[in-house]
Amino acid sequence: MARTSRPAEPNPLEVSRIERSLAFMSLAIIALSALALFAVLLAPAFGRQDYTQGPWPAILVLPYVGLPTGLLLLLALLVVNGVRRARHARSSS
Repeated sequence: MARTSRPAEPNPLEVSRIERSLAFMSLAIIALSALALFAVLLAPAFGRQDYTQGPWPAILVLPYVGLPTGLLLLLALLVVNGVRRARHARSSS
């Protein structure tokens, strides 16, 4: 007796791949930017006075670029999530 399997319908409440990617990207970028900010704040306590050599120029710029980027990714996640929930609400009513 052979069973025929139908493709399962996607659960509309299930988190999609794009939502998961946006969430992890925003979390990683914001966390990395926060670490860079703390490194800049703590560097003088460890004797760092010159920020022009080594990785310090990139560490100084990272929070300026990373925090707004992470915020934009969070806003994109909010929009994608809202659209998904609205579609589900329209289809279930």
